[in-house]
Amino acid sequence: MQRKINVLLLLFSLIGGAIGFAVGEVMLGALLGNWPRFIVVGLYFGVLALCIGLSCLIAEMIVPRLNGSSWRQRYSGLSWKLLVPATLVLLFVVGGLLQLIYGLHFSGAKQVKDIVLVIDNSGSMLENDPDNERYTAAKQLINNMDSGKQVAVVVFSSTAELLQPFVSLSTQAKKSVNAAIDALEPTDGGTDFSLALAETMKSIEGRKNADRGTMVMLLSDGFSESDINQQIAAYKEKQIAVNTVGLSVADAKGSALLKQIADSTGGSYYDVSEASGLTLVFQNIYDKLDSRTLLTERTDAIADSTFYMLLRILSLGIIGIAVGVSLGLLFDNRFLAVSFGAGGIVGGLLAGYILDNGLSGHAFTDGVSRFVAALVLAAIIGLFTLIVPISENNGTKPRGGGRKGSSRDIPAAGMGGRTKDSRSHGF
Repeated sequence: MQRKINVLLLLFSLIGGAIGFAVGEVMLGALLGNWPRFIVVGLYFGVLALCIGLSCLIAEMIVPRLNGSSWRQRYSGLSWKLLVPATLVLLFVVGGLLQLIYGLHFSGAKQVKDIVLVIDNSGSMLENDPDNERYTAAKQLINNMDSGKQVAVVVFSSTAELLQPFVSLSTQAKKSVNAAIDALEPTDGGTDFSLALAETMKSIEGRKNADRGTMVMLLSDGFSESDINQQIAAYKEKQIAVNTVGLSVADAKGSALLKQIADSTGGSYYDVSEASGLTLVFQNIYDKLDSRTLLTERTDAIADSTFYMLLRILSLGIIGIAVGVSLGLLFDNRFLAVSFGAGGIVGGLLAGYILDNGLSGHAFTDGVSRFVAALVLAAIIGLFTLIVPISENNGTKPRGGGRKGSSRDIPAAGMGGRTKDSRSHGF
């Protein structure tokens, strides 16, 4: 048993991690939202493990520092046969199962079924949205919503009005809600967030089924002088996320207030310069409902959940173990499986921490976080043979397994004490 390192394997594992990350990012962008999340996440980790495993296998073939030259000469063919099942298949299963668990609703989290659209109808909107594109965007979103959802619509200026109480979104109901929106008349009133949030909460509390998960989308172009601390506290208590959208907000205090509302309730703030961009933003908010994955930002009321933070980190630790063990299986060496597995749990936990703190919903920075996490996992696995000792897979079995007193275990006289059976035997 020795502590040693294959520098080439460490370098190649980093290269494999980078390649696996690149392929995984392409799949994530193309498949997430179209395929089941557990399949996409499973494929991501499966491809990452395959690329790391392939790179490590090539490195040991070139310089058999860890597994021994006997392995390269006699057993490398088996390693090539095990490459796909030991990496891609194993990590696809492990990653997919962990994603299914991560997607469940724990710690009081509820699946969002009810959505309230809170839309600014103040006088300033006549200038910032003269063609009423905000209402067009709202109607299109409602038409795209699943039939299992309920929607309510609140409009506000210096007053607030429940335009549409909660209604299940059948085809006829969607037409009815759209007709109510079309009947709206512009106003010259001001902007009062306090009244808007209070009226919205009143409609939420007045539902028949108060246990359903709820989300609010609030659109405005201005700043409100009203005190909203009491309203924000009520939304936080009920774990209702308020996603806010600022349309052509000229006053910096308005953007700051909308962002405060979102941050305080676990929602997200979106800044939109042109009304024509509202359709895409509304749909983006809707698409993020209950779409949390191990690889992307958490949103809504569980964005700051300690439970889901720990669950993500633990899941990445398990994935790290699986990657390490897969490399041990690949080399058919239990000592490497133990060493790489120990490195995998350390690297996986650290990768999970990096992801949970680095993911923010921005495509570039999220990609950087996943890239760093992949490299950290690959590097620590490759380095851990310096900490947990290993033994080469040299194809030998312990001697002395014959019958006691057998003549085969006694050196032949005049032959220098060496017999045919005293030599090492392969597996």
